[in-house]
Amino acid sequence: MAFDSLTEKLQNVFKNLRGKGRLSEEDVKTALKEVKMALLEADVNFKVVKSFIKTVQERAVGQDVMNSLTPGQMVIKIVNEEMIRLMGSETTELMLRPANELSIIMMCGLQGAGKTTTCAKIAGKLKQKGRKPLLVACDVYRPAAIKQLQINGEKQGVEVFSMGDGHKPLNIAKAAVEHAKANGMNVVILDTAGRLHVDEEMMTELVEIKEKLDICQTVLVVDAMTGQDAVNVASTFHDKLSIDGVILTKLDGDTRGGAALSIRSVTGRPILYIGMGEKLEDLEQFYPDRMASRILGMGDILTLIDKAQAQIDEEEAKAMEEKFRKSEFDFNDYLTSMEQMRKMGGISSIIGMLPGMGMNLPADVEVDESMFKGIEAMIQSMTKEERANPSILNPSRKRRIASGAGVDISEVNRLVKQQEQMKKMMKQMNGMMNSKAMKKGRVKMPFGFK
Repeated sequence: MAFDSLTEKLQNVFKNLRGKGRLSEEDVKTALKEVKMALLEADVNFKVVKSFIKTVQERAVGQDVMNSLTPGQMVIKIVNEEMIRLMGSETTELMLRPANELSIIMMCGLQGAGKTTTCAKIAGKLKQKGRKPLLVACDVYRPAAIKQLQINGEKQGVEVFSMGDGHKPLNIAKAAVEHAKANGMNVVILDTAGRLHVDEEMMTELVEIKEKLDICQTVLVVDAMTGQDAVNVASTFHDKLSIDGVILTKLDGDTRGGAALSIRSVTGRPILYIGMGEKLEDLEQFYPDRMASRILGMGDILTLIDKAQAQIDEEEAKAMEEKFRKSEFDFNDYLTSMEQMRKMGGISSIIGMLPGMGMNLPADVEVDESMFKGIEAMIQSMTKEERANPSILNPSRKRRIASGAGVDISEVNRLVKQQEQMKKMMKQMNGMMNSKAMKKGRVKMPFGFK
């Protein structure tokens, strides 16, 4: 994630704080100097950092902290609280009108920020919530912008309104609104044109659309990888258009991510969503508290649960639970588990959201996602009977599987051993759940079981 470097630096600061029995005022100041440098290196706005550090220091050198039994933990708690406040404290939704009225969303931003893809992502989210969105191709300047919107709209099952590139964006938007009204649609999403940089022509066009149409929400899409430039762009757009909120894209990239910590303070406008990948489902609601938790290396279990609920089929989950109860786990289940992890962003993404996991991994250790391709190849080289009944895997079968997957037979042996261990672990957990202690209520069931 964008904040990996910042998280690592903050974790080192906090580790030193926790190691001290008592904290002096000088200890706090030294720690906060390091926090300040880490935030500046992450490209957080200088004025924002200055104000943040001042507030934390004023709170952290108070008597309640200095005299507490765990002063280091108290300082970390204050940093967490102030970081949440910095990003807006509360989650902000797109403010749409009631479903029986038409809501027009004007999406704007510079070229390369991912605006067109984000329009389709928003349309998909609104459709899931029961809305009837219409995507509108108002970018008549960028080659292939209309086609890109049409392709993404089709993937989301959302209609795209286009008049080609021979009309003024305002006229296209007006015609789209009439089309939406005539066809029972209640949200119109305008994909407006961007430029390589902010210019007068683009702003005039956007201001004209906003003046002539009853725009419900003006949403700015900015590229998190541009750091302070993203904040400056947001500030300029807000001055000209009075934006209602921001969507930060490419927050999954190798970037310093300071924009997420600066935009709210600089513009006074909230971050609505964050783009965490290229896929159309890779758009997350922005929760300031969850983001602060991620940045500080405390994990984000709630987002992980949200992803699991969104991506894992309920019937599939019930079937897996039944297998768990019976201590069954074959290679078909192994494949299913891997597919579920992939849908949730991969093992790296999952580890990063688990409390205590991301921060406990050494900085130079990377999770090799490609190893799963080898596992998939081995399982797919098995017959249906072998997948369902791994106990029949004798040496000659294993050699055939290894040859089919292009791996050494030791890899197949390792996979079979892992499957056996998984099954054994399930049996142990199942035994624990059925024990007398469980029935008397002395042992709690694992999450998700009753």
